[in-house]
Amino acid sequence: MQRIRLRYTKRGRLRFTSHRDFQRAFERALRRAEVPMAYSAGFTPHPKVSYANAAPTGTGSEAEYLEIALTAARDPEPLRVLLDESLPDGLDIVEAVEARTSGLADRLTASVWEMRLPGLDPALATAAVAAFNAADAVDVQRMTKNGVRTFDARPAVVRLETHNETADRPSDQACAILRLVVRHVTPAVRPDDVLSGLRAVADLAPPVPAAVTRLAQGLLDEETGTVTDPLAPDREAVTALSKAEPAVTATVPA
Repeated sequence: MQRIRLRYTKRGRLRFTSHRDFQRAFERALRRAEVPMAYSAGFTPHPKVSYANAAPTGTGSEAEYLEIALTAARDPEPLRVLLDESLPDGLDIVEAVEARTSGLADRLTASVWEMRLPGLDPALATAAVAAFNAADAVDVQRMTKNGVRTFDARPAVVRLETHNETADRPSDQACAILRLVVRHVTPAVRPDDVLSGLRAVADLAPPVPAAVTRLAQGLLDEETGTVTDPLAPDREAVTALSKAEPAVTATVPA
């Protein structure tokens, strides 16, 4: 059985698709591309697809991951192209690599998020970020199926800062841009929880909903606070294996 790991995106209007919507679209793409999928055992077999830490509905993402199991070996790049062509624009398969290591989900320990806040003065955002970073605790509330839950969002936020970017918008249009690195903890701290925290510590109230995009997710480097590429170990293993394969030489019988 061959395992292939894929990185895909949720862009534009497709950020409003739920995880279940994506699952249905992806399984249709597998059938259209005639991928030789392995199936689970039991009365109702399902294709063996492992989804890892999907982004919340309504947020965009450049770094979603999944793994599929095949009954026959396939070259990852042509397979990626076939699947990408079988999905709607906005749900794009951007990378494929053969799984040569274990524990993809274990390498997704943090995410890098970008929040665009149109109509908000960047100076107000900078002051609110400073207040958030200086706080020892930032209690926020979230409605769950068991009622309102209060938890401290501050420990999960490794880095929160404003980001200056004016090339893609008119100079007279205010827009604050925040970048944050968040650990994957329980309960999960989401970008909207960080916005609730900014409201709690600095009374920051954006005039319109934030446009949120996950830029990356992977293993958190605790020393630098950066997030590493979770597919890098698989690429390195494939490269090392190809270099270790002995060259085939022709022999001429005497």
